[in-house]
Amino acid sequence: MEKVLKKDIKKENDTKKVKNINEITKIFIIFMIGSIIGYIVEMIVAFVQEGHFESRQGVLYGPFTPVYGIGIIVFYAFFKLTKTKDKKKIFILSMILGGITEYLCSFLQEKIFGTVSWDYSGWIFNINGRTTLIHCTYWGIAGLLYNKYIDPLIPKIEKLVEKDITKIIAFGVAVLMIFNISISSMAALRQKYRNENIMPQNKIDEFLDANYPDEYMDKIFANKKNVR
Repeated sequence: MEKVLKKDIKKENDTKKVKNINEITKIFIIFMIGSIIGYIVEMIVAFVQEGHFESRQGVLYGPFTPVYGIGIIVFYAFFKLTKTKDKKKIFILSMILGGITEYLCSFLQEKIFGTVSWDYSGWIFNINGRTTLIHCTYWGIAGLLYNKYIDPLIPKIEKLVEKDITKIIAFGVAVLMIFNISISSMAALRQKYRNENIMPQNKIDEFLDANYPDEYMDKIFANKKNVR
């Protein structure tokens, strides 16, 4: 009887483990979808604003803008809990959630790296230049689009992540993305220290200075500004 009980407990734990892995894989895939969509959106916005294409990627390598990936995960988590289908509620909640996400991302970027990638100080109804009423409205529209086009894909993604090959590929991409975000953060932080005339402290700093100088960083992150 005890052996049967232990076997059942082990089976239950294994099932929970698989579910957790599947959920993490699903969230990562959603993050990647949002990051790629964000890059495309930002490229279009840059073309409309500047009249030419400009790098708007959020990491050193690849067409990814992670702030949008974070935003779409926020949408996924919140609407999974609320399960609301009321368009007015979706719009208003998306405005609030998107605005908070945008504000926090800008705040953290400034505090950690000493830069900002957007500054809406000259816009009407702005909040510390980090977000505005009109941009919150864009987030509201994004929430409606998410509800209409992305949310129906979730069941398909859930079936996809049940396959071992999907989890293997996702793990490989995740490792590369973790490296991408890590090296991007390290290079950005090192650029901040260079601007503060702080000399290299170790071999890693020397490597970052040699491979990611200011000219290269400014080219990749063309829309960022230093905050004095």
